[in-house]
Amino acid sequence: MIQFIIRRLLVSIPALFGVIFVVFVLARLLPGDPCVAALGERATEAICIDFNERYGLNEPIPIQFVLYLGQLARFDLGDSIAQGRPVTDILIERLPTTIELAFYALLFASIVGITLGLAAALRRNSKTDVSTMVGATLGVSIPIFVLALLLQYVFAVLARGTIFQLPPSGRLSPGQQFDTIPEAWGLTDLEGLPRTVLDFLSNIYTFNFAITLQLDNLVDATQHLILPVIALGTISLAIIARITRSSLLEVLGLDYIRTAHAKGVPDRTVIRRHAFRNAMLPVVTIIGLQLGLLLAGAVLTETIFNLTGVGKTMFDAIQGRDFIVVQAFTIIIALVYLTMNLVVDISYAFLDPRIRLD
Repeated sequence: MIQFIIRRLLVSIPALFGVIFVVFVLARLLPGDPCVAALGERATEAICIDFNERYGLNEPIPIQFVLYLGQLARFDLGDSIAQGRPVTDILIERLPTTIELAFYALLFASIVGITLGLAAALRRNSKTDVSTMVGATLGVSIPIFVLALLLQYVFAVLARGTIFQLPPSGRLSPGQQFDTIPEAWGLTDLEGLPRTVLDFLSNIYTFNFAITLQLDNLVDATQHLILPVIALGTISLAIIARITRSSLLEVLGLDYIRTAHAKGVPDRTVIRRHAFRNAMLPVVTIIGLQLGLLLAGAVLTETIFNLTGVGKTMFDAIQGRDFIVVQAFTIIIALVYLTMNLVVDISYAFLDPRIRLD
């Protein structure tokens, strides 16, 4: 198993390098002057010369790329041109929002999608099957921004004053105060990497409030997540449900399943021990690929629900030609995506030992 994981890690390195190279080159080939985009009317010729020298833009692109790789080797993502502060600080503030949103959306889509797909496959051509597939088709067809606005109208406007009312935007209610993990645990004197990690985890609100027992804040943060999670996860849910149904139906028609039935093995045992595990291989693949869809869809979701995460930050950085932020956030997203693919590959080895042996 260790050799299997090492091989997958080695395969991921060229992919990550390719992402870094492509994003680096494209960021510098985009039309427009980064100095003018960042400084506006203050971008005089003298200031722009100093600007290009400070950010290494006066060097040829190959030399800039080598210098950037050396910077990454020191775990330095650079400073934002627009905000004038380290990109690492921006990541600590913004990335947890997107991770929290994407994680719960993927969890929601996986649990509900697999459940509906199983129900549809085990009751083929029944009302359950037809209604599930019709719902899945609608789920794929409705754009995220349309569904998000509908959810806001229904649960924040029509349901106002009822138990079904939900917050339409934001991560916490106005005026809600909370402690970070270092504050709650009395670790405010920490510095360096431990403090950075704890600050990052503190901005994943549900995790922070759960482990520090801030229960009122946990309830409030969870209520604020419900609508954006449903809006972001519905398309993935529909895709997972359809793949689960088709995969399970295919497995249920195989010879070894019929043999198990002929031997008198109970239906539940056949499905749980034989059919379900083999049917999960394509489903796990789809779940892993949905992470990229969720990260991409987070731009619209974060904008509509007023969540300042990676999507909104990337959009602002692209508009302002803040290529340093674009590069850093793209690399982090690529790392998350590659990590998810590694988890999927490892799960293959557990679901099908033949893959591990090969």
